[in-house]
Amino acid sequence: MKKVEIYILSGFLGSGKTTLLQQLLTQEKEQNRRIAVVMNELGQVSIDSHAVPGGTPLKELLNGCVCCTIQGQLETQIHSMLQEYELDAIYIETTGVAHPVEVLDACMSPQFADQIDMKGILTLVDAIRWKDRKKLNIQLQKLLVEQIRHADIVLINKVDTLSPSEQASLSYEIQSMNPHALCVLTTHARISLETVQKRSMAKKAAHEQTHVNHHLHLKTFVYEQQQPFDLELFENWLRHMPDTIYRMKGYLSFTHSNDLYMFQYSYGMPIYMKEMMKLPKNLVLIGENLNHLEIKDQLKKLEEQSAALS
Repeated sequence: MKKVEIYILSGFLGSGKTTLLQQLLTQEKEQNRRIAVVMNELGQVSIDSHAVPGGTPLKELLNGCVCCTIQGQLETQIHSMLQEYELDAIYIETTGVAHPVEVLDACMSPQFADQIDMKGILTLVDAIRWKDRKKLNIQLQKLLVEQIRHADIVLINKVDTLSPSEQASLSYEIQSMNPHALCVLTTHARISLETVQKRSMAKKAAHEQTHVNHHLHLKTFVYEQQQPFDLELFENWLRHMPDTIYRMKGYLSFTHSNDLYMFQYSYGMPIYMKEMMKLPKNLVLIGENLNHLEIKDQLKKLEEQSAALS
C-alpha cells in the first residue's frame, strides 16, 4: 500500500511558515501531486487559510495548539483526510509555539501509523528574532532551541538583513546545535521541493541502515503485532527502555485476555485501557537514535516467548 507523506512545518511566531507552505504547495502543484493541508491557529479565527489554493483539502484546528490542548483533534483530522482523499502528502503548519516532538506524537496515531510516512520536520528560524532572542522569556528561548534541535531541515530565513559574516556565524551556530540537519540560508522562505524531498529520502535511507549515532536524531517506528504479548515479559521489556524513547502508544493484545488494550507510555509509566473497537494492532515508538532492527527483533522475540508460555 502506498503511504502518504507527512511534513511538519515548525518555527517561532512570524518566522515565515505560511510563506514556506505557499511556496511548497505551488511546487507540488507543478508536479501534479495530490496535497492536503492542516493549519493550526492559537486563536479562535483562521488567519492564514487564504494562503492555501482553492481545491486543496484543508483542515483548520483553531483555539489551541496541537502539541497539547487539541492533540486529539489533529489525529482525527489526519484520519479523516486519509479516508476521504487519495493523497500523496499532507503538510501540517504548526503554531509558532508548538514543540515539534509533541506535534510528531500527535501525528503518529496507531490507527493509521502504517498508512503514513513521516518525511520530516522543517523548522524556520527568523534571523532577526534569533539575534534578539534574549529579549524573550526563558521558556520561549528554550522552545526556539528545541524547534531547531529536532528539525530535519532548518531554514535560516530573512538573511538579507545580515552581513555575510553574520550569515556565516549564524549558520555555524545553528548547525552546531543540530549537526544532522540540512541548514539552508534563505530569504522569503525559499527552498526547492526537490531539496526537501531529497533530504527526506536520504534521511530515510540512512535510517533503514540503522545509523544510530547522529546527535538528536528524532525518529518514529511502527511495529505491527502478530501474536499477543505476555504482560509480564512485555513490562520487563519496558523497564529496559532507554531514556531516549520519549513516547510509545498503540493497540495491543495480551495472552491473559481476549480484549484489545489501548497502551500509552511516557516517562517510564505504562497505561493500559480496554478498547471496545476493533483496531489495527500497531505499536508506535517515538525517540532519538532508534535502532529499528534491534527493536523489531526484540518484539518478535517477545511474541515467540509469549507464545511458548501460553
